[in-house]
Amino acid sequence: MEITVGHTPDADDAFMFYGIVSGKVTIDNVKINHVIEDIESLNIRALKSELDISAVSAHGYSYTKDYVILRSGSSFGKAYGPIVIAKRNFDIEELKKIRIAVPGKMTTAYLLLRMVLGDFNVIEMRFNEINDAVEKDIVDAGLVIHEAQITYDQAKFVNVLDLGLWWNNVSNKLPLPLGINIAHKRLGNDTIRKFNDLLKLSIQYGFNNLDEAIDYSMQYSRGASRYLIEKFVKMYVNDLTIDMGQQGNKALNKLYSIAKQNKIIESIEVKII
Repeated sequence: MEITVGHTPDADDAFMFYGIVSGKVTIDNVKINHVIEDIESLNIRALKSELDISAVSAHGYSYTKDYVILRSGSSFGKAYGPIVIAKRNFDIEELKKIRIAVPGKMTTAYLLLRMVLGDFNVIEMRFNEINDAVEKDIVDAGLVIHEAQITYDQAKFVNVLDLGLWWNNVSNKLPLPLGINIAHKRLGNDTIRKFNDLLKLSIQYGFNNLDEAIDYSMQYSRGASRYLIEKFVKMYVNDLTIDMGQQGNKALNKLYSIAKQNKIIESIEVKII
């Protein structure tokens, strides 16, 4: 049996999947074909049901119909998350009027910013182009995700809005669900559970063999130091990544509830296997 598995070219996903990619953990009678693309591309592919298993944004999942959520492999921020950067400070009313680059309209970062600002002047671009766009005044501000949340040049940019802290306040300190792993229902529950167990073992292998897993993750460092990449990985690969449990489930439902109240998404059933 062959399974297509989508994940992103980012250090945290690389860390999670290192055990699988390296062959340190395996699943019998299953060949895994890895598809590595940016998160918004994976969101779009999930809408088309193209991949058997994939990392997607928690926001992106709300538009899918034929997937369930895996208990393992999610990225939760604990009082931290995406930020808006600019060359100077802007207040909330100013942010509603200026040009803001976002890494895709199905990212959870975009959903959070919509919750704060409502409608605003959106410029979509790839996540790794946003810093340059702000620096070159192509846009006035940029919504940054992944390691750019901690590696942006503080001599050039100001942290205008911290969406992780905003979420921490409005959610009564729930973790912030950013990325999740989902499985297509066509696989059947038994296969989905087996893969979830495999991914869980892969994440645990990374923690138990930290140096080699970070070494592997460094191929997606985009120039950041090993220290910062390790810091980033430890931020988003945590106990909730191994198993989101009731707290992760509650956080997802809270995210979707607020988004529905703001008329950004429709009602959604959160099904976790």
